[in-house]
Amino acid sequence: MGKSDFLSPKAIANHIKSKGLQKLRWYCQMCQKQCRDENGFKCHCMSESHQRQLLLASEDSQQFMDYFSEEFRNDFLGLLRRQFGTKRVHNNVVYNEYIRHREHIHMNATQWETLTDFTKWLGREGFCKVDETPKGWYIQYVDRDPEAICRQQEQGKKRKQDLDEEKTAKFIEEQVRRGLEGKEKEQQWPVFTELNRENDDEKVAFILNKGANTSGTSKTSSLGFSALTAASVKRKESAHSLSQSKEKKKKSALDDIMELEEQKKKSARTDDWLHPEITVKIITKKLGERYHKKKGVVQEVINKYTAVVKMIDSGDKLKLDQTHLETVIPAPGKRVLVLNGGYRGNEATLESINEKMFSATVMIETGPLKGRRVEGIQYEDISKLT
Repeated sequence: MGKSDFLSPKAIANHIKSKGLQKLRWYCQMCQKQCRDENGFKCHCMSESHQRQLLLASEDSQQFMDYFSEEFRNDFLGLLRRQFGTKRVHNNVVYNEYIRHREHIHMNATQWETLTDFTKWLGREGFCKVDETPKGWYIQYVDRDPEAICRQQEQGKKRKQDLDEEKTAKFIEEQVRRGLEGKEKEQQWPVFTELNRENDDEKVAFILNKGANTSGTSKTSSLGFSALTAASVKRKESAHSLSQSKEKKKKSALDDIMELEEQKKKSARTDDWLHPEITVKIITKKLGERYHKKKGVVQEVINKYTAVVKMIDSGDKLKLDQTHLETVIPAPGKRVLVLNGGYRGNEATLESINEKMFSATVMIETGPLKGRRVEGIQYEDISKLT
């Protein structure tokens, strides 16, 4: 029977099959030929061209493996850079996108046996940032282009400069407001009252000097001297009070600066968040289903990153790393502890939860910032307080 005619159902089916991805076990990487079934692959292996390729590869097999490995790495990283950029993405998502191309280099022809080994190699060589999670391995491309590095540094400097200018403007505005409040307090206008006699039995006497005698002059001079001394004393007291108020103002401004510096130090985020007496949830599966997704209370924190957790349901005590734990968000109205940021270590009351933004609104209950309402605090920065 001859070949099927053009545009016949069989010819169209064969054309569709030749375009799509087929089974890997019937693909020859040396000849770059894809066979449709086992019989076709067997015939290809017995062909003269395939035998010549095998003889050529047997002379220096390492050279061919290095070539295929380099091609696979370049194509994989090129796809990761173009399509995903510097975003954090699952390695299997990138690999599935890579193998959609029919003429790609297969991994079984490279020096890496599995995708996990290739992912670890990328992390060791510095091509990507890799991290392991319960959902698998995630990779993030590291852009080492000099222009991209300079652009990132300039953006970081500009962002830092904008933050410094904003903080300086807020500080100046606060000082101006405090100065205006202090002036309003100092300007005490005289209060006019009615002339009332305190004692009804007291007599009112008027002394009038008839002549310009020596006694009168002495009295008037003595009265004038006493008035002058009283005025000088009042001036000295007012100057002393003004100097004291200026010193108080200087001290208050210095205290404000010290408080701002302390807040800057506190606002620096740290990579450790464990704290005693908070409720946490175990997310690792290495301990089995008995403890997976179970809650416990942190009894003790060891070296900032390790916690002794007492399980709520069973009472067992476990020693776990903070990467195996996550925070617990209670219902609104419950008490929480701030674990990171400028309000670190302060107790608060949970007011509301924004599920779309994965954030919450809390009211600070302790510390110097008591009574402040904080919005947009992330889930990982607060946890239920036991």
